[in-house]
Amino acid sequence: MDDRHVIEITAWLMQSGLKGMPEADLLAGFCERCRANGLPIERSVAVMDALHPIYERRAFRWDSREPVERVSEYGFSGPGVTADNWLRSAFHHLETTGSGEIRRRLIKEDPADFYLLEDLRSAGFTDFIAMAHRFGDRGTIGDIDCFFSHFTTRSGEGFAESDIAVLRDLLPCLALAVKCVTISGVAGTIAKVYLGQDAANQVLHGKITRGQSDRISAALWFSDLANFTHISDTVDPEEIIPMLNDYADAVISSVQEAGGEVLKLMGDGTLAIFKGRRPSEACSAALTARSLLDKRLLDLNAQRRIEGRPVTDVYLGLHLGEVFYGNIGSEDRLDFTVIGPAVNEVSRIVSLCRALQRRLLMSASFAAIVPASQIDNLHSIGLHVLRGVNRAQELFTMMPAA
Repeated sequence: MDDRHVIEITAWLMQSGLKGMPEADLLAGFCERCRANGLPIERSVAVMDALHPIYERRAFRWDSREPVERVSEYGFSGPGVTADNWLRSAFHHLETTGSGEIRRRLIKEDPADFYLLEDLRSAGFTDFIAMAHRFGDRGTIGDIDCFFSHFTTRSGEGFAESDIAVLRDLLPCLALAVKCVTISGVAGTIAKVYLGQDAANQVLHGKITRGQSDRISAALWFSDLANFTHISDTVDPEEIIPMLNDYADAVISSVQEAGGEVLKLMGDGTLAIFKGRRPSEACSAALTARSLLDKRLLDLNAQRRIEGRPVTDVYLGLHLGEVFYGNIGSEDRLDFTVIGPAVNEVSRIVSLCRALQRRLLMSASFAAIVPASQIDNLHSIGLHVLRGVNRAQELFTMMPAA
């Protein structure tokens, strides 16, 4: 490969990284261009750590002959085959030793001392090289501090020294392009995890100025755990966080499955909204989420009882009203949420669940819009005063089916 080809591949990597080409496509495009210009790469794997609540790292693969799983996501390390394989890998060796490169000539007497090397030798591969490209402290986010990659060939004499030199020249560009795309994805993940899908999309599309908000009509969901204060005072403190996580997962999964957006988690409380083209759609979605939650709670409580762990229920308030949806806060510390009288009212509604011994309470405005197919068991429980609200309001619940 001559200098002109190196320049062309470098330019392609920079442009593709700027355009946001997926990491697996970057690796494939890089390998294919190298092969087309005489560098005998036949298989490659690249690995980056991730900043994600579910998985720890991602791997990208390319093979010149065989279909491969192009993207894999690996959970957080724990005992098991995957963790053992990582500890035996050339990448782990590079990580722990601080080395930048390691090579094994598979047709010679080099040891097959890393994971997969013996398999590669048996499959006819003749050479293996792995490299690590580390980021500086200011270029690191979370554990995303290095780009690992390895390349193999079946060429009779393995990689020539000129081939290795070209890889050394080009791989920093591949690392930078992949890092660019990965960090962009991390920004989206963080925003979604902490703000919710819709709010994250708005923020990532530039809606980050204080005071930017929309006036919308929405079905409001406010839920909290029954008897949580008593439970937290009586159980082992180490049980509290797992318990909150179990019930929060049930609530959040139900809301999201029904098309809602979770905006806030406040201890054991959850604030969510449902938007629809028509108010009836929003209310219907909220009730669907409530039905999904009931099913999840049955399974969750049954499992927790088997494990001898404390169980509880979820109080739920539902309301329909106009709210301001957008950025609230100071100039440099914002919260993307909903505010307005309707938000205060739904929080007051759910606070009455315990006193009225009801798992579900809904406002008159919500009940009036509930689709006909969902009102068979609708029941008024009379007028009630909501703290901080001038007028007593009629509240409704759903009676259990006979």
